[in-house]
Amino acid sequence: MANLGNNDEPEFQIAPMIDVLLVLLVFFMSITTLQVARVDRTLDLPVAPNATPPGATADESVINIRWDAAKQRAEFNFEDASYTGPEPLTPILAQRRAASPRHRVVLRGDRLVPAGQVARALAATSQAGITEITFAALAR
Repeated sequence: MANLGNNDEPEFQIAPMIDVLLVLLVFFMSITTLQVARVDRTLDLPVAPNATPPGATADESVINIRWDAAKQRAEFNFEDASYTGPEPLTPILAQRRAASPRHRVVLRGDRLVPAGQVARALAATSQAGITEITFAALAR
């Protein structure tokens, strides 16, 4: 709001503008932090030159599949928890799909993960009733 001084010129109040900008900054940081925390940046994703990035949505679950070469087995990471198989994730994903019919799953498999392990994750996801499944790959 403009205040009139002695010379009748308006003054601009910057404090309310800073308050609004800080609220917006905190809001966007909190949304972005959740999405970034779900992604395991240490995975060596396969390359798909013709891949198109999906639109980002807050209504998605990310399953990271890592291959442990020493033990010759896959490790499934979901929301900071590690599983030896994707089957325990089916009830969790089914519950999320019941809450939101457009819930989507992103499968992020390490380049060395055998196709059979990715197929297990795909089967567990489809058993949960989720029809929108995205595979993560690098578009180099």
